[in-house]
Amino acid sequence: MSDHAGTHVDAPKHFDPSPGALSIDQMPLSDFYTEAICLDLSAVELGAAISVPEMEAALSKTGEAIQPGDTVLIYMAYNKRVPFSDPRWQHAFPGLALEAVHWLADQGCKIFGVEAISPAPEGELNFQAHNACGERGITHIEGLDNLDQMVGKGRFRFIGFPLKIKEGSGGPMRAVAVLE
Repeated sequence: MSDHAGTHVDAPKHFDPSPGALSIDQMPLSDFYTEAICLDLSAVELGAAISVPEMEAALSKTGEAIQPGDTVLIYMAYNKRVPFSDPRWQHAFPGLALEAVHWLADQGCKIFGVEAISPAPEGELNFQAHNACGERGITHIEGLDNLDQMVGKGRFRFIGFPLKIKEGSGGPMRAVAVLE
């Protein structure tokens, strides 16, 4: 079984070459039981890199602020525009620009989540986004679905406990949003 299949979270060990970078079984469960918000970036073009001004505008529309330790889910309408059966599904996804990854870390975000198989568009930018997570001490969830149901809901509880795979570089999870 792959530790990077379906909806899953990347452990620091996946992108941080430092000795002692945490594997999935070493990450505290509290990282996966957090307050969260969902940003609507569904208008972004396929394959595009989402900029900081786009992130700021989406955050402003929520009327919320990112709090330290929050999970930030990013709805890009990818699964609605490119079905899993479409060969473009593994390549055409939008994602975050490198500066947007740093911006999330600057806001206090601990984990962010996307619908696609990676946090940034395919290629060098995706490699840089993974490395930036390591540099900033944050991580990301890939392969989320139904984020459209969280747009406009305000703050909610996010629960997404990964499987405890010994020395795993990631872990499949069941992601759940709880509205109070």
